[in-house]
Amino acid sequence: LVKNLSLMCYVSVGSPSEPLIEFMINRGMEVVEEYEPLRYPHATKIFVNGVWCGVHSDPKHLVSQVLDTRRKSYLQYEVSLVRDIRDREFKVFSDAGRVMRPVFTVQQEDDHESGIAKGALVLTKDLVNKLAK
Repeated sequence: LVKNLSLMCYVSVGSPSEPLIEFMINRGMEVVEEYEPLRYPHATKIFVNGVWCGVHSDPKHLVSQVLDTRRKSYLQYEVSLVRDIRDREFKVFSDAGRVMRPVFTVQQEDDHESGIAKGALVLTKDLVNKLAK
């Protein structure tokens, strides 16, 4: 019997979606009730917990802001972000009951401020020691 999944995974407890929606509205998300398809025909749809709540004309910038906010722990770590470029959708999940697994972040480009080289694991021994305390 393989127990790898049960040893590595945990179940999300959920967090409220309203602060996240407000955060995205403040960063240029247009609410779906006010959306005019002729004005932004190629806008990206934004879904929060499966509900279409708005659109954004610059999804790359919005996704990077939300991702940065989660990495700085202003958002719950269990909030999942999925950007589907082909379907022009950005999906955010913060509901309870999702099976989660740990994800390790790899630096995509050289970061001279932190000294992390491209392709290097962002998780360091210092961070692991801080978490252990």
